[in-house]
Amino acid sequence: MKTLRVLTTLAAAALLTLGAASMSHAQGVRAEIGKPLQQASELLRAGKAREALAKAREADAVGGKTAAEQLIIDRMKAAAAQRANDFPTAIAALEAIHPKVGGTEAGQIAEQLAAAYAQTRNNAKATEWMNKAIAAGNNSATIRQLQQFLLSTSGDFNAIARDSAAAVQAAEQAGRRPAEDDLLRLADAQNRLGQTNAYVATLEKLLLNYPKKDYWNAYLGRVARKAGFSPRYELDLLRLRLASGTITKTEEYMEAAQLALQAGFPAEARRIIEQGYANKLLGTGAEASRHQRLRDLAIKQEGESKANIASQVAEAEKAKDGDNLVKWGYALVTLGEVDRGIGVIQQGMAMPGLKRPDEARLRLGMAQLQSGKARNAAVQTLRGVRGTDGTADIARLWTAVQP
Repeated sequence: MKTLRVLTTLAAAALLTLGAASMSHAQGVRAEIGKPLQQASELLRAGKAREALAKAREADAVGGKTAAEQLIIDRMKAAAAQRANDFPTAIAALEAIHPKVGGTEAGQIAEQLAAAYAQTRNNAKATEWMNKAIAAGNNSATIRQLQQFLLSTSGDFNAIARDSAAAVQAAEQAGRRPAEDDLLRLADAQNRLGQTNAYVATLEKLLLNYPKKDYWNAYLGRVARKAGFSPRYELDLLRLRLASGTITKTEEYMEAAQLALQAGFPAEARRIIEQGYANKLLGTGAEASRHQRLRDLAIKQEGESKANIASQVAEAEKAKDGDNLVKWGYALVTLGEVDRGIGVIQQGMAMPGLKRPDEARLRLGMAQLQSGKARNAAVQTLRGVRGTDGTADIARLWTAVQP
């Protein structure tokens, strides 16, 4: 498990420091103890943990040790054993050290014990020592990671959801981006608890803060199933898949192109098809001729659209509402006339009786993104979309698309 490997690395580094520190206090020990301990320290620095542990045991075998000598030996044994993945030996040495130290160091030793017990899957003892570390004032990053690890292995998903949600909320209130690990733990707990709406909301936060392909796939697969989502925006979801690089199937390219043609955007359809050809998902196999027919149709209709767009805009200007102006304004954007298209969309939005104002704001924001010089304005426009039919979801997602 990744978290446990992280804890192992952090604990080993800290215990190596303990081993080095033990030698800094080794003055005054007898030669028969000091010599093997010095050799153990050198072996640890050379990455030879098992040999170092053997030398520490050699020192421990000397009779008549003083309390100070024993403490130095235990420190070295703990450091070497941890590096050698001999956790029982590390635990025994650390438990011998803990009663002999106080203050900050006691909290650090308790942290090492918690991490070592976690390695042996003894979560009860790991939790016990973690709590002792916290009681001693230790609130290190390792302790916080260990808390989350122990929660995740406990099966107490209500507690995981509660603590992760608190961490996410604290980050947001402080104006910081929530930690990816906190969002992942929260999403996993919500999913396991059957909290579907909360899970989808957390997936969206993951995507908006960390726009990785895995999160795009997970969220886009869910958003179309949200209550009230209109099939009218299926093309928009495919546009987002194209923009995020998550279309990987021939049928998805074909569906996107066909929907773009049906919507009256043949230039967009032609670009989708060309991308499919470039990615070797169109133009090959048994359906290659079908792909070519769709390509030819898109090219033909694109030519007709360029010839007729001016008259379509003029006709839309005579209408009582601006919805057709918004549509043909966005058609201009797809034809490469972005600035002119933005103006026509805004002209439509200014007309009374607009039937789909949120869709109009969505199209304006998408057009502004494509202008290449108005991203801030685009984000502002997209954040103003409030529709419950899917438009607001799509608008938020466009703000996560990398320019």
